[in-house]
Amino acid sequence: MNEDEFTRYIQIIRQQIEALHRYTMHSPTQQQMVVEALEEIACSLENLQLLQEQMQGSLETMEVIQEELLQQNEYLAKQRQRYYDLFEFAPDASLLTNAQGIILEANRAAGELLNVLPSFLVGKPLVNFVAEAERSVFRTKLNQLSSVNSVQEWEIPICPRRGQSFDASLMVAPVRDSFNSLVSLRISVWDVTKYKQANLQQLQAAATQLLPLAAAVELPRSLDGLQVLFVDDEADAREFITAVLEQHGISVTAVGSVGEALEVLERSRPDVILSDIRMPDEDGYALIKKVRALEAQKGWQIPAGAITAYLAEDRAKAIKAGFQSHLHKLAEPTELIAMVAQLAGRA
Repeated sequence: MNEDEFTRYIQIIRQQIEALHRYTMHSPTQQQMVVEALEEIACSLENLQLLQEQMQGSLETMEVIQEELLQQNEYLAKQRQRYYDLFEFAPDASLLTNAQGIILEANRAAGELLNVLPSFLVGKPLVNFVAEAERSVFRTKLNQLSSVNSVQEWEIPICPRRGQSFDASLMVAPVRDSFNSLVSLRISVWDVTKYKQANLQQLQAAATQLLPLAAAVELPRSLDGLQVLFVDDEADAREFITAVLEQHGISVTAVGSVGEALEVLERSRPDVILSDIRMPDEDGYALIKKVRALEAQKGWQIPAGAITAYLAEDRAKAIKAGFQSHLHKLAEPTELIAMVAQLAGRA
């Protein structure tokens, strides 16, 4: 019923009431009863009129709210489209997975990196694209995210479909609900193979230029007999650092993983530990944590220095993790020797 019809019915009732007033019976008792009844009807009509006005006000308010909701929906639709476009056409490979690593969304760059259509990736476990030898490590890292809130940076070998495997750096951001339960993961993926190769080439060039110079200089032998454990997954880096240290009479044990380093520490205690930060299985942060736990058991105190090929590596993070010093792999050999001497107390 619209407003005009509602008003018309009220007018009809009022006319009928007026007619009753004109033709009411002359008996005082009956007249009084009719009058009282008419007054009740009149009162009800007044209340009905008031209710109608309130309803009209509510309808007007609802129309305003509806208009605001429409505007908000339009704004949210535009924002959603904007963020979708940013995700879809971003230059970096981006994925959204559930807590178990099942891909829910993938942008175009992710499809190109993994050599498949983005729509094909949806519903597939990301672990399917991890090198087979590293899948158990990847699953372990996923399981550990249930108790982690900060963004994680992993280095994992990735195998695209019908393509050459490459070293990938993954930025993994956990997403939690209002109950702090892990619901999804936002993952960015970069191919760092060329970057690592460039760093190795720079290391080799530095070795070619600097080692002959270091050999030609007569240096004090204050570091003779110093025992250094060096951990790095790159064979070329191990060879270069070992050569630099041995030029100064330092005895070096070079290993390629955290597991190998812990095996060495079970047999002997070095004077200094040097470790790369970025390693594909367990990284330098995992190593220093385990070393400090081992020290607590054996009553040791082994100074440790972090060495990295990444320019953006956070020095403060390395120091907070338990390293006493931090150096880039492309630093001058004299800086490396100075760091080792300082850590060993032979500066």
